[in-house]
This record gives sequence, C-alpha cells and structure tokens, in this order.
Amino acid sequence: MGSWRRVFAAVLGLLALAGCQQPPLKSQLPAGAAAYQSINATAQPVASTGPYLLRSGDHLAVNVYQEPELSQPDIAVDEAGTVSLPLIGAVHAAGRSTADVAAEIQRDYGTRYLRDPKVNVALKESRSRTYSVEGQVTKPGQFEYQPGNTLLTAIAMAGSPSETAKLDEVLVFRTVNGQRMGGRFDLTAIRAGRSPDPQILPGDVVVVGFSQVRGLYRDFIQTVPVLGFFRIF
Repeated sequence: MGSWRRVFAAVLGLLALAGCQQPPLKSQLPAGAAAYQSINATAQPVASTGPYLLRSGDHLAVNVYQEPELSQPDIAVDEAGTVSLPLIGAVHAAGRSTADVAAEIQRDYGTRYLRDPKVNVALKESRSRTYSVEGQVTKPGQFEYQPGNTLLTAIAMAGSPSETAKLDEVLVFRTVNGQRMGGRFDLTAIRAGRSPDPQILPGDVVVVGFSQVRGLYRDFIQTVPVLGFFRIF
C-alpha cells in the first residue's frame, strides 16, 4: 500500500507541476469571419492556367527600346509589390502579368518623357512557390504550392496535427498588398463543414498552436505506465 501511495503522490506532483506552468499566450489575431477578411481569403485562388502573375521576390528585365539608361536588366519586385524605375518611380507589379506592367511603363514614359516608347518586360526568375507549416504538426516544414491548396490540405501535407495541437488556434500569416496580415482559424469547425476551408497561397505561413490541456494529458499518459500506476492485482 505504501508503494501505491508513493506512485499516486508522484503522479499528483507531476500534475501540480504542469498546472503551475505559465499558460501559452492566446493569439490576438482576428478569428471567425474577421480572420477570412484579414487575409483576403475570399480572393480568387491562384489560377493554374493563363498568364503568370508576378509576386514579390520575382526578378524582371525591363527593356525600353533604344533607351539603355532607362532599361533595367535585373530588377526585383519588392515586398510592397512594386518595381522602381528611372524618372517614373514605383510601378505596381504584384498580381499583374508582365504584359500589363509593360503597358503601364510604356504609358508612363510616353505621357511625360518619351515619344512613342516601346517597352518589354520579361520574367527573369520567379520566386519559389512554397508555403510553410509550423508548430504542432507531425512534419513541419516548407512545401511546394499546388493550385487549389487549402488549409486542410496544407496541414495534411505536414503530417496532420500532433496530439498536443490546439485545433482552434491555427494561424495563417499572409502578405496582402505589401502588409503582413494574419487570421486565427478553427480546424475542428472547418473539418465539420461549419466554416469555409481557406485557400493557402504561395508565401503563406501556417502555425498550429499548442494545447496545454492536451500536453498535460499526454504527459500523464506517458508517465503513468513508467511509474507502474496500472498493474494487475
């Protein structure tokens, strides 16, 4: 009986120690409908056909015919989604085709500086189309984007949530119009069809939160057999 009491006291000590731990901070990111609005989740998904749409990090070659001082052999689309060119300044490029960007550059130079300019914009190097899944998943890492990826498929690619995951604390971070935005999503509600499954886009970062309750339960289950709590009498 003394052995039983020692084991029971050890288990209670483990629970008390875990209970005294500082709880993880709850995210202040918007949840519910505001989460979808924050990351612009209602926007059209990246199309698998049609012209390539430029993104931050892409490298372009801008050629202004017979104007070498205005041409840019290698210029990157910045985090705000723009390229900066001589005389005309910033031109928005993210989310547009090279033809659209060339037409705007040609129009700007023709309006103010050149007579009948000819402009060509070519994609030199595209930024890798990946997204990341971090936190409480089985296989965190970076994954190749495929058109149609959603939050559920992204987490499945990461091996599904771990046993300590907090399913109503799944965060998605995204750059929207040059600004870093985020939303908090409930994976259980999405799985049950009560909430939409948001699109995941290249560059997104998904973070699955930690559940202190699940973590405590796991520690209890793992510790009890070691202590010999369950025995055949």
